[in-house]
Amino acid sequence: MTPEADAPRPDGRAARWAGQRERRRREFVDAALRAIAEHGPEVSTEKIADEAGVARTRVYKHFDDAADLQRAIADRAVRLITAELAPLWDPSGTPMQLITVAVGAHTGWLAEHGNLYRYLARHSQAGRRGGDAITDVRTAIARQLTVLFEHYLDTFDLDVRIAEPLAFGLVGLVDTSAARWLENPRDIELPELAALLVRWIWRVIDDTLRERGIELDPDSPLLVPGA
Repeated sequence: MTPEADAPRPDGRAARWAGQRERRRREFVDAALRAIAEHGPEVSTEKIADEAGVARTRVYKHFDDAADLQRAIADRAVRLITAELAPLWDPSGTPMQLITVAVGAHTGWLAEHGNLYRYLARHSQAGRRGGDAITDVRTAIARQLTVLFEHYLDTFDLDVRIAEPLAFGLVGLVDTSAARWLENPRDIELPELAALLVRWIWRVIDDTLRERGIELDPDSPLLVPGA
């Protein structure tokens, strides 16, 4: 017999089950997001099952355990917030406009999905690869921002090594400030907080560039040297 004849045939039922399982997992995560928004960060698996219209035991037919469900919710949160920040990854406009869009998207998402953010903070095991979920969200944003900073630093013939600490530092500033505001706003409205963060971020970037001999007008379109 040929090797092809000896090879096991694909199990069509297994493939169909895998596809159905992934579809059902997505549906349960959708239900979990609705339940978290309605019932808060301490939502139980029973509430999630109720939202999905199934018994609690049906949820764990598609997830290994509660931690597996929490990881799936965290993964969805990462995709949601990075999608909100999509305009930043194909930037156009002035530096101040870019910063304003990024800060507005980040703080606006957090304010709109406050219960989801609190849920992620309460379930540190939800993060992938053993990290916590909030760190996963910050890291996903900061890594993309690092690529953007590397592009501009290279354009201005500056040391691209500073891109990563700069990106992670700024993301941490925005995220921790907004998260604290979410719990204790101290009579500061969201637009005021966003405006403060925009100014602080620009001052950090401006100081970093001036130290290296580059002066940018924050209200003029970003031009490539020699263009």
